[in-house]
Amino acid sequence: MNDATRSAERIIRRFARETNLLVGARPVHVTGATEPADAAAGAVADALVRMLAALGARPIPTAEVAGLSDAERTKLLEIELGHPVDDPAAASFRLGGRHLGSRGDAAGRIDFAGAHMPVSRRLADELATRGTVRGMRIGIAMVLEPKTAQLALMLAGAGADVAVYAHPDETDPDVAAALRERGIPVDADPTLAGAAERDAALAFLARGFDVVIDDGSHLIRLAHELAPHLVDGWIGANEETTSGLTPLRLMQSGGVLRTGVLAVNDARMKTRFDNRYGTGQSCVFAIADVLDEAGVTVRDQPALVIGYGPVGQGVAAHLSALGAEVRVTETDPVRALVAVHDGYAVGRADELGADALIVSATGAAHTVSGALARNARVVAVAGGVPHEVDLAEALLEPMLRDGEALPHLEVLRPGGALVLDRGGCINITAAEGNPIEIMDYSFAVQLAAVEHLVVTRPGAGVHPLPASIDDRVARTALAAAGLAVDEPGVAQVEAGHDWRSRRYDRMGGER
Repeated sequence: MNDATRSAERIIRRFARETNLLVGARPVHVTGATEPADAAAGAVADALVRMLAALGARPIPTAEVAGLSDAERTKLLEIELGHPVDDPAAASFRLGGRHLGSRGDAAGRIDFAGAHMPVSRRLADELATRGTVRGMRIGIAMVLEPKTAQLALMLAGAGADVAVYAHPDETDPDVAAALRERGIPVDADPTLAGAAERDAALAFLARGFDVVIDDGSHLIRLAHELAPHLVDGWIGANEETTSGLTPLRLMQSGGVLRTGVLAVNDARMKTRFDNRYGTGQSCVFAIADVLDEAGVTVRDQPALVIGYGPVGQGVAAHLSALGAEVRVTETDPVRALVAVHDGYAVGRADELGADALIVSATGAAHTVSGALARNARVVAVAGGVPHEVDLAEALLEPMLRDGEALPHLEVLRPGGALVLDRGGCINITAAEGNPIEIMDYSFAVQLAAVEHLVVTRPGAGVHPLPASIDDRVARTALAAAGLAVDEPGVAQVEAGHDWRSRRYDRMGGER
């Protein structure tokens, strides 16, 4: 990788790391390379523009900045190169004309997230106006970071009695403390393990809820196993993830699911954005950040993405944008063909994974076998479930630099592959989760789903969200971005309701 490209990548990753904002779908203007004689600055600026475009951003030339609409200006990211230009720390960022400095402490990070979640805010305000959840007891069991804190605060602001739980390895203790200071009970302790973790989860459930919002269906399943009497008091639950819906559907087919569950994950405004763009950016950037500390780059090396669902598609696209040589393996033949048509080499994992950066994107246990991991160069998990990397018989040693263990990195013995976060969810433990604007969409869906659940009170089983919720959230997002879209014409609508063939209308046939 040339120096300009390396600097560009590090500048982009620094922006994402320090702000937790989305790179894609954003107008960006690069400045600070105005002197023609400054070849180094020009090279970094050019590399930035190319990489930003590959990541889905929209680079704006200087001559076009003045023509941006007011809505576009509020989203405009200005990256000003500093001195020296190849130092990512010297670059500065402005968003909507305002300098982006430190977000401050946990309370500041929570407020910053809220300022960039206009879609969720609008739906929460509507929920408060209607009073649908006033007095409802709502339990949120999700990764605890600033966006989740905002979801809890928005539901509380709409009149609900809210409490939050997070698994020990998914808890930001500073955010937990800040949320407690704002009056939200939080059951989250990063020091718990084993039976103590289970007991804490059961104690949270024993608070008694009308609605549970779950991520991975861990608490929904725990309640069914050890406290079914609590489930019988629920109106229902929302499930956020693919990996959480799979066991719930098995429970439904086995006749043991005792409550209605809304499949929030399957909403288009969740899966098409959260899984692809959110997890894609947050996991790939987190992987690159961790590897940077070890002197390893993502660029110019083979990378094998296992699984080509929405998460795998996003991971592959972001790895490719950073310059990796991406390959894909899939057990689903249709998805494998999609990967081929997207331009990736497709084949068997044991053939494509040798000495490669392997990223599992399946959300299924035992995806990466011990043998596959031992032959890899790096192993990481995007999203993830327990044991997605099979390390049952593996020996992991800390990776050392100058006698100090590097964070989130171990060396697999035998083999020598680098394993990130022991095969855990790298965008949670080594980063702050998915970008704020993406979770704005997901949590807007959650807010609408909570209202739908309370109003309709569906029977036991996994239920899809109505398409009207996707449309409502999407139109709210478009309005917040100052964008307008066409409505179908009268003739289009009428044609959509006419079953008769019009193939022969111009051929002399009678009507």
